[in-house]
Amino acid sequence: MTYAYEVAVQAEAALGEGPTWDADAQRLIWIDILGSRVHTFDPVSGRRTVMATEQHVGAAKPRVGGGLVVNLRDGVGLYAPGGESSNSLGDFRWLYREVVPGRRANDAAVAPDGALWAGTMRYDEAPGGGTLSRVAPDGTVEAVLDDVAVSNGTGWSPDGRLMYYIDSPTRRIDVFDFDGQRVGGRRRLAAIEEGDGFPDGLTVDADGCVWVALWDGGAVRRYTPDGKLDRVVELPVPRPTACAFGGADLTDLYITTARTGLTAPHPLSGSVLVIPGAGKGLPQPAFAG
Repeated sequence: MTYAYEVAVQAEAALGEGPTWDADAQRLIWIDILGSRVHTFDPVSGRRTVMATEQHVGAAKPRVGGGLVVNLRDGVGLYAPGGESSNSLGDFRWLYREVVPGRRANDAAVAPDGALWAGTMRYDEAPGGGTLSRVAPDGTVEAVLDDVAVSNGTGWSPDGRLMYYIDSPTRRIDVFDFDGQRVGGRRRLAAIEEGDGFPDGLTVDADGCVWVALWDGGAVRRYTPDGKLDRVVELPVPRPTACAFGGADLTDLYITTARTGLTAPHPLSGSVLVIPGAGKGLPQPAFAG
């Protein structure tokens, strides 16, 4: 299939990441990790907001009742509702805090039960220096994986019985059995070939297929539930980072991109791209805390 991309948000984010469709507000939330910024975009009105965080931010997701949960360098925090419409965030409090020198937050996702699965990594990307943890709405933290390098894309199958996960340097998309709170039976769904980039963020569509952005691969791929590659979306930028379905009917695929580390970035590196009508996404749960 041939896909035509459009520019949703022209930007120069250092490390654009984490696109998330906020169904209640009908807007896209995305972040610039190294710029310590949370962005929003309303595709109907074109309205954009940019909100600063005090630390590098790995993910920002909607909360039930409004506000945001954020995966920050030193832990997970909550922003109260009320500030998003004025380029400022609401009142902040830590849900849990754990300062580990040399480590920062990375990608995160909200599970079907409303818990946040939050990843970390070392700034130097050392193997075994990152983690994946389940953060319950009450702030209880349970380590799920404690020996990853770059914890990245996480998502669930439409029936909630499988969880997909990426530790980028492994070049693998892995799948776990999921019982609603815990995972087991880790196995490989697919592997990215040498020279085709590294798997980064992912999203799962209504057919149960996994879409994954390829850092240094200039593409987004779609894999079927049995691991077959069946679609490739070629992009003009070398470092797409993550993807998510959005829009009123969840058929538009939004793709964040990065310009960090590029000596000659493409003019669209750091922007958010969109492919209208790329498929059909799943509604994403809000954090229940």
